[in-house]
Amino acid sequence: MLWKNVNYHQDSRKSRIDVRKLMITTMLLVVLALGAAVFAGSHLPNPLITVNANGLLSTYSTAGGIDLSNPFFQSLGTNGRSCVSCHQPGDAWTITPPHIQARFYFSAGNDPIFRPNDGANCPSSDVATFEARKSAYSLLLTKGLIRVSLPVPFGADFTIRDIHDPYDCPETTNSQPAMYRRPLPSTNLGFLATVMWDGRETFAAQAISADLAHQSIDATLGHAQAAAPPTAQQVSQIVAFESALYTAQTYDWKAGDLTSQGATGGPKSLSAQPFYLGINDVLGADPTGAPFNPLVFSAYEGWTKATGKNAAIRQSIARGETLFNKFPITITGVAGLNDLPGLQTVNGTCTTCHDTPNAGNHSLSLAIKIGTTDYPAVPALDIAGLPVYTVACANGSRLKVTDIGRALVTGKCSDVGKLKGPILRGLAARAPYFHNGGARTLLEVVDFYDQRFSLKLTNQQKQDLVNFLDVL
Repeated sequence: MLWKNVNYHQDSRKSRIDVRKLMITTMLLVVLALGAAVFAGSHLPNPLITVNANGLLSTYSTAGGIDLSNPFFQSLGTNGRSCVSCHQPGDAWTITPPHIQARFYFSAGNDPIFRPNDGANCPSSDVATFEARKSAYSLLLTKGLIRVSLPVPFGADFTIRDIHDPYDCPETTNSQPAMYRRPLPSTNLGFLATVMWDGRETFAAQAISADLAHQSIDATLGHAQAAAPPTAQQVSQIVAFESALYTAQTYDWKAGDLTSQGATGGPKSLSAQPFYLGINDVLGADPTGAPFNPLVFSAYEGWTKATGKNAAIRQSIARGETLFNKFPITITGVAGLNDLPGLQTVNGTCTTCHDTPNAGNHSLSLAIKIGTTDYPAVPALDIAGLPVYTVACANGSRLKVTDIGRALVTGKCSDVGKLKGPILRGLAARAPYFHNGGARTLLEVVDFYDQRFSLKLTNQQKQDLVNFLDVL
C-alpha cells in the first residue's frame, strides 16, 4: 500500500489491475526522477509511452527524442531538484498525488520534491521526522500543490485586510500572501499564450522562447534554490527540450487505439496542428481576420458512426466532442470576459474560452474568474486546507478568495481571483483538476460547470463529455 489515503479496494479484480498499472507507472517515474544521472547521455524512446488509469499517454519530441543529458533532468540548484522533479512524463509533465505519495513512501519524505521552501504548506514547518513531514507536505501529497508567494505590488488599488491561514504560517502576511497551485505541464508549450497561472509570463508576440527562458531562470533560482542562475547554454537547452514536446492520450482501455477509424488522437497529429497567437480568438483578435469558429476540436468526428466492438464508447466520445464544441452556454458573471464592453452576457460554448484548435487553451492571454478562487466555493470544490484572504478594494468592494490571482501581477482589484485556463491535452494523466486541485475527477469538473452555468446536462451528456476529455 503506497499511501493510507489511496483507497484501492483490492477485493475487486479491476482494482487489482489498476494497482498494477499504478505501480508500473510509479516505478518508471521513480527511475526518471531519481535515476536520470545514471542514464545521462541516453535517450528515451520517441514517442515515450506511459500508463495511466484510462490507457496510454504518449509524448512525442520533434527534436528526435528525450535526451536525459539535457539540463531539464539535472540538479542546477542547491536542494537536489531538477525540472523533472515537478514535471514527470507519466503525469503529462506535471505531478499527481498518487505518484507524489509513492515518492514520499520510498524516500521517507526526502525525495527532492519535498523541500520546505515551496513544497511545504509553510516554509518554516517542522520537517525533522517522518510524521512531521507528512503533516508539513499535506497539500503537496493530497492535491499536488506547490506554495507560491508573491508580494502585493507597490501602488496596488487593493489591500489584504484579513487572512484565515490554517497553518498560521509566519511567512504568509498581508504584504506577502501565499497561494497553492498545481504545476502546469511542461509540454505542448507551442500552443501557449501565457506560461503561469497568473500570466506573469505573457507573450506579447510569437516569442515563446524568450518567455520560457525567463521562466526557467526563475524556476531554477526559486524552486531549485540555486545560488546563481543557469548559464545561457543551459537555459537554451531547457527551452529547446520543452518546446519540442507534444503530449496526448494515445490509447484508451475502452475505446482502443485513438488513431484508428479516422480518429486523430495522440501527439503526432497534435504536433502538426497550426498555431499562432490569436488564432480563432473569440473576441475577434485573430490577426488574419478569420472569424471565430466554435468547432475547435475535430479529432474524433470520424467516430460519430463508429462500428465494431468499441462502437458504443467511440460514439460516446464523438458525442462528447460535439457537446464541447456546440452545447449552448449562457456565460455570465465571469470577470475578465463579461466585464468587457458589450459582453455582460455571452451566448457561447465550452470553446468560447477553450478556443485554440485541437489544443483547447485560449489563443491569447485571457485571465478570467470563473469561481474556482471564490470563498466559499460555489459550486462546491474541495478547497480544504487553503488560506482565505479578505481583500478590500479602493472602490469600496470586498472580496473573499483562496487565490488572489493575477492581481498580484497587475495590482488591480479587478484582477483579484483571475487565472488562465490550461491546455486540455493529456487530462487523463494529470488529475486533480483546476489550479488548486479542487476537482478530483473529470466528472467533478463537468459537474462544476454544469452547476456554475446552469447547463442542466443529462447524465448521458456528462458521461459523453468525460469520455471525450479522457482521450485528449
